[in-house]
Amino acid sequence: MREQAGKAALRIGCASAFWGDTHTAAAQLVERGDIDVLVFDYLSEITMSIMAAKRMKSPDDGYATDFVEHVIGPLLPQLKARGIKVVANAGGVNPLACKAALEALIAKSGGGLTVGAVVGDDLLPRRRDYVDCSELDTGKPLPNNLVSMNAYLGAFPIAAALDAGADIVVTGRCVDSAVVLGPLIQRFGWHTDDYDRLAAGSLAGHLLECGAQMTGGNFTDWQQIADGYVDMGFPIAEVDAAGAMIVTKPAGTGGAVTPHTVLEQMLYEIGDPQAYRLPDVICDFTQVQLRSVGRDRVAVSGARGRAPSAFYKVSATYPDGMRCAALFMIGGDNAAAKGRASANAIVEKVRRQLLAAGLGDFSGVDIHCIGAEESYGPHARPGAAATREVVVKIVTQHRNPKALKLFAREIAQAATGMAPGFTGYFNAGRPEPSMIPRLFSTLVPKRGIEIAIVVGERRQLVPIADAVSSNGSEESTAPTATSDVAHEPATADTQRVPLRRLALARSGDKGDHANIGVIARRADFMPLLRRELTAAVVRDYFAHVLAGGRQGRVDRWELPGSHSFNFLLHHALGGGGACSLRTDPQGKAFAQMLLDLPVPVDAALAAQLPDC
Repeated sequence: MREQAGKAALRIGCASAFWGDTHTAAAQLVERGDIDVLVFDYLSEITMSIMAAKRMKSPDDGYATDFVEHVIGPLLPQLKARGIKVVANAGGVNPLACKAALEALIAKSGGGLTVGAVVGDDLLPRRRDYVDCSELDTGKPLPNNLVSMNAYLGAFPIAAALDAGADIVVTGRCVDSAVVLGPLIQRFGWHTDDYDRLAAGSLAGHLLECGAQMTGGNFTDWQQIADGYVDMGFPIAEVDAAGAMIVTKPAGTGGAVTPHTVLEQMLYEIGDPQAYRLPDVICDFTQVQLRSVGRDRVAVSGARGRAPSAFYKVSATYPDGMRCAALFMIGGDNAAAKGRASANAIVEKVRRQLLAAGLGDFSGVDIHCIGAEESYGPHARPGAAATREVVVKIVTQHRNPKALKLFAREIAQAATGMAPGFTGYFNAGRPEPSMIPRLFSTLVPKRGIEIAIVVGERRQLVPIADAVSSNGSEESTAPTATSDVAHEPATADTQRVPLRRLALARSGDKGDHANIGVIARRADFMPLLRRELTAAVVRDYFAHVLAGGRQGRVDRWELPGSHSFNFLLHHALGGGGACSLRTDPQGKAFAQMLLDLPVPVDAALAAQLPDC
């Protein structure tokens, strides 16, 4: 790639998509990736609540301890010898403790590396300053019983820590893409108003942040990738001073980097692609183009940016009751019917005891016969309910743990006192109640939030530009390309084919909302998809999961540059994340469901379509 201002392209590899990702990725990128920077993304709202609970038990906890002990520790000699910088949001709710643990480890190994931390995202000590904040979706006031409250910081503090001499930078809550954008800002001297470059760097971060999802993981055409699952390559972005980028992976590793694997990741967990809102820039991805420039090398261009808002998004979590989950298998003829009858009987039996004891009813119950296609609702295949084995999941919710302990005691008796075929009880002993962390999302002004870096023993404040987007509102209110076109009646020359023969898709969550990105397999399929795959069609198809059913809300946006669409299904996840009782609380299977949607096509075209 072209050099500008005397500085070559920066090669950044991402070794973690979440807390719990494989420990093998970091060594793969360090030893085989020829990278300049190694980044990790560990945090989600669920992870933050887990770390907050750990910090409550110990003031030295609350960060990704395995990042220090099992990932960075073994690689310290190579990181030092190769001059590879490291950036990770592994600091969780306690970045200074993470920094201290890294420094102790480095000292034992002979020193030579400097650790920096970004602090200031934790607003929990100042929660009384934000009592007037309201939840973005519901307008509800800030709860009193918060266990975490963190602002999504941007990339400029990371750049400042690198500028101050840090070899390893750990942060608390920041937007996922910031761990990539920060090193680019520091390397190329990008300014706060270099919006197109900041958008390009943010897109690079968004593509890398979910690890192997860009290199073939979760790919629609999974059969093309399966042979490489054992040694999946992790993603690398080569980005130059102008923001031009090529994405790739270490040579000889499994997986694949193609325009379609990259595009599926670009569409993952976004809302309005014209207004992907980050602390440093508002990105427009609608004109992004992707082209193959070699084996496992894809050039990505066309991201545009504009000024960010004057607010940080803040995610807070608070306990909202308790839950208890049990799993068992039941086999034989009509297994799903037997499993549901048993599950309903268990819940009703416990409910009667709760009411008799004055504990009150469950506040939530979810029963799912896994294997009977119940998550597909009315789209389940004929005969699916007649399967001869299912796993039955029962989740109950209650504010009193005593009620859930009673539920846990009553499950096992189904093995002898209810339908035949009960076996395979998956809980090791009685299931234990656990706290339900509920997410509260709001906005707070950037002004007044003090962000600092601590590098070695030195602490310095990092000023944050307060540029404000000309697009006034904080949340996009009007999707584009949502007009629904009346369907023409099918004719003798029309056949219905599953959407997967026309498109690829990837889905994920945004709080209680789910997104589904849909990619045309060929550019000339776009008019057909535009006509047939409307917001109304998707709304009706997922009415069984949407709050409001057929009156629920689904938005559609078109991305002409990449021949794709993005759909946002509002309130489709039963509360979403850790507070949902559903089997798929993050909408991960929604794309696979949508790909079965029958689409009317001309018979001549149907004969040409791949048999996916």
